[in-house]
Amino acid sequence: MKQRIANATGGEVFDMPTDQATALQGEWNQFETDRPARDLEELRQERNDLLLETDWWATSDLTMTAAQTKYRKDLRDITDSYQTLATVTWPTKP
Repeated sequence: MKQRIANATGGEVFDMPTDQATALQGEWNQFETDRPARDLEELRQERNDLLLETDWWATSDLTMTAAQTKYRKDLRDITDSYQTLATVTWPTKP
């Protein structure tokens, strides 16, 4: 038995064996299920990159300003308020 499938990117329609269509749908469902974890990981990676840019502020021979300390804390706490890069509002770097 075959199932009619529409290509999401090109719009072509083609027939696919039902077992392959079912497997493909299962993969897509898993992809969508895993999306929140991927989005959060992307957010964390961007946050980590921003923290890395300011790590030198925290060296032992420097004293961070209150604004620098707040900025770094706000970055560390960003995942308490946001879950995706699409919705995040980044703190302003002093």
